[in-house]
Amino acid sequence: MHDIQKLIVRSGLSLHEMFERMDKGRQGILLLVDESGRLLRTITDGDLRRLLLKGVSLDDMSYELPAKPPVTAPETSSGNQLLALMRSEKVNQIPLLDESGKPVSIVQLHDLEEPILLSTPHMGDQEISFVNQAFDTNWIAPLGPNVDAFEKELAEMVGIEHAAALSSGTAALHLALILLGVERGDTVFCSSLTFVASANPILYQGATPVFIDSDPDTWNMSPRALERALLQADASGKHPKAVIVVNLYGQSADMDLIKSLCDRFDIPIIEDAAESLGATYKGKASGTLGTIGVYSFNGNKIITTSGGGMLVSDDGDLVKRARFLSTQARDNAPYYLHSQVGYNYRMSNVLAGIGRGQLKVLNDRVAARRAIFERYKEGLSDIPYIQWMPEADYGISTRWLSCFTIDPNNSPLTVDELITHLANNDIEARRVWRPMHLQPLFKGCEYFPYAENTSVSNILFENGLCLPSGSNMTKEQQARVIDAIIDGFKQ
Repeated sequence: MHDIQKLIVRSGLSLHEMFERMDKGRQGILLLVDESGRLLRTITDGDLRRLLLKGVSLDDMSYELPAKPPVTAPETSSGNQLLALMRSEKVNQIPLLDESGKPVSIVQLHDLEEPILLSTPHMGDQEISFVNQAFDTNWIAPLGPNVDAFEKELAEMVGIEHAAALSSGTAALHLALILLGVERGDTVFCSSLTFVASANPILYQGATPVFIDSDPDTWNMSPRALERALLQADASGKHPKAVIVVNLYGQSADMDLIKSLCDRFDIPIIEDAAESLGATYKGKASGTLGTIGVYSFNGNKIITTSGGGMLVSDDGDLVKRARFLSTQARDNAPYYLHSQVGYNYRMSNVLAGIGRGQLKVLNDRVAARRAIFERYKEGLSDIPYIQWMPEADYGISTRWLSCFTIDPNNSPLTVDELITHLANNDIEARRVWRPMHLQPLFKGCEYFPYAENTSVSNILFENGLCLPSGSNMTKEQQARVIDAIIDGFKQ
């Protein structure tokens, strides 16, 4: 949503002041209103330059703008109506007016024409200052003051003792398995409904994944399925070395139930919070409830460092060892001495600077994504075939992506048909993750469904999709998505 107040002006301003206001508004347009706030006309950069060419000085306040009826639209206009009007009038933006004629918003042509992607990076105002610090001090190579500060600031924000900034969330998961002693021949339990990065590190270690189904009320790891898997492992005499719990689409799993099950068999938990930085579980930060937590700062996440991740734990020895292993496992010696395998997994000081700036707007980014979800829910409330991803009452989800399922028995559209329809409107949507137990890579791996004849993750994959949810989406862009979905179901 463009900040309309920055664009509104009244008569009596000098040309210099007008140019300043236009520069601050960053929309290439000003909205001239009368004393009651009703729109009189729009003012463009070209209007002001033409006055200069006629000899009006920058400090002059006595100039007159020629009458020019503005191209406007009611605030209730649909995206398709606005796009048609802009094209017919050959304008790049249109003010939206309320019933009294006062401007309430402005819609840009690019909001209606440019492709709308699933989740794009959203930069703030402070990232560049930390990056500049890295350049000014020549701390460009891995490690440096930004890395130390980013670790400290993130740990303080989520309420955990220790953190290690790494090159990716996948690297953090890999190190977590190493830290917990996972080796060739071991088994590791893992959520099935997730991205492959959650499970690939198990293979890095030569271990065998066992996949656990989702709970229908949270879409996260099912305690019911996990208990069956643990009891079977206990009966066989071979416990898993670790359990990787994925907090899907920004929502925490039911960690108390999962922890009680794992504690019964003394199994450590790796909490994959790649998608849920900023979420809470019973007042505690997602990612801080297991033995080790992992965050991702990939370009599509809540906050980003372009690429990067963080390993966190209250166990200082684990995090200290993670730092050691992530810097090629260099022994303490006056020369390069290595007695064990290490990895080039540390985050660079430049990227950590981006992370520090992003961390300052984390709460705003979460609030924006939650607001996007609520607008989707309200805007599509008349479509009876949609069931939204539930939010568990034990915490707050980031709503990293807004997701819903389609009723396969009654809907006139399938998931694939709706995704194709949106793509034809330059809108990106994707299916819910294809479960790991259905991936060719993990063919033959054991899988524990929610119930004997019910695989929740299969159902969610077959019927679920994710909508564009980036925190930098404008309301106009979101309205365009909503209109396209409604149109699709009407066909």
